Amino acid sequence: MSQTTTGRTRLSPEERREQLLDLGVRLLATRSLDELSIDLLAEEAGISRGLLYHYFGNKHAFHEAVVRRAADDLIAKTTPPVEGGPVERLLISLAAYLDYVVENHEGYLSLVKAAAGGNETLREIYEDSRSALNGRIFREDAQPGAEGGQIIPDTPTTRLVVRGWSAMVEELVLSWIDEPGEVTREQLLEVMAASLPALVEVVPAAARQEPGSA
Repeated sequence: MSQTTTGRTRLSPEERREQLLDLGVRLLATRSLDELSIDLLAEEAGISRGLLYHYFGNKHAFHEAVVRRAADDLIAKTTPPVEGGPVERLLISLAAYLDYVVENHEGYLSLVKAAAGGNETLREIYEDSRSALNGRIFREDAQPGAEGGQIIPDTPTTRLVVRGWSAMVEELVLSWIDEPGEVTREQLLEVMAASLPALVEVVPAAARQEPGSA
């Protein structure tokens, strides 16, 4: 691998872009999207604004690239373990989600606001990540016959319930961060994990029956 005259490793254009995205995600953890500027990233990275424009084109494209990387990080960090029953895996995944939002609060909150504010690209990123998180509820190893049983049957009605539940979880987490009161982290996690099967229980039996299982 080639090196600069100062002994530092010379990065390829793709490696440099990845490095800048990682830096952008770290900065986004404590800043809103509006505060995440080309100038700030250039200063933190020790490079010129022109080079950043070369990699990302413009401020909006830079924001979108950083948000996509942050969403990928969220999905990766909240991946449930393979072992354990469905409730246990759900609790572990929810704990990782809660910790992620706490540690990246400003960036996560700005993404939620941007998605609700009409930015179609950011809304698409938000919806894609939400769909990925929700889809884990219906993973194959949580289906009938798998060790630990099944939490949620995969039907149109239960998919709708899971989507509503995930919106509730997001609101609970953001509200708890703003004003936790006397609610502990463990209590919050228990409420979020227990509420999903409880919500599904109120779904009529016929609507919980998977197509072709009758």
